[in-house]
Amino acid sequence: MEKKLYDSELKVMEILWRQGEVKAKNIADILNQQIGWSKTTTYTVIKKCIDKGAIERREPDFMCHVLISKEEAQKYETDELIEKMYDGHPDRLVAALIGDKRLDKAGIQRLKELIENS
Repeated sequence: MEKKLYDSELKVMEILWRQGEVKAKNIADILNQQIGWSKTTTYTVIKKCIDKGAIERREPDFMCHVLISKEEAQKYETDELIEKMYDGHPDRLVAALIGDKRLDKAGIQRLKELIENS
């Protein structure tokens, strides 16, 4: 299953992650109201998500059911970012995120706990 989801696909997935199983027609209505997509555009994006194994179509009524969690998609994107931008070194990502910002004691403690539990 290819988990790389593009921005358009994430718009469909966000609806499913929030609402659970949803009719394709309802997704099209929501995205039409939110960003002006036509029904055809929405159905094309849903088809791409189905082809990637991110959602499945269930009958009756073209119900869309999510197959990957938001956390799985986030992990995939984070791992890809670490590989692509930080040569596979997560510590470099953390260093870039923190930069010259000062962490309070609670923030430092949370980071220590994350490191110890990984």
